[in-house]
Amino acid sequence: METTTATRYNELKDLLATFEKDFEKFYDKQNKSAGTRVRKAMNDLKRKAQEIRKEVQEMKTSDKAAA
Repeated sequence: METTTATRYNELKDLLATFEKDFEKFYDKQNKSAGTRVRKAMNDLKRKAQEIRKEVQEMKTSDKAAA
């Protein structure tokens, strides 16, 4: 299955949308439990970013090999 630009972009948007309430709870209401969830969410975002970066690099490398 080929990944499209829209698919990856939507994955990131959906992931960020799931964090919104915890960000509000932590930053606006200083809810410490929400802070823990924010840290976990940021780690999830980091993993997703790494996954996409790896995919981009593999695509670049395969394009060079094909040329």
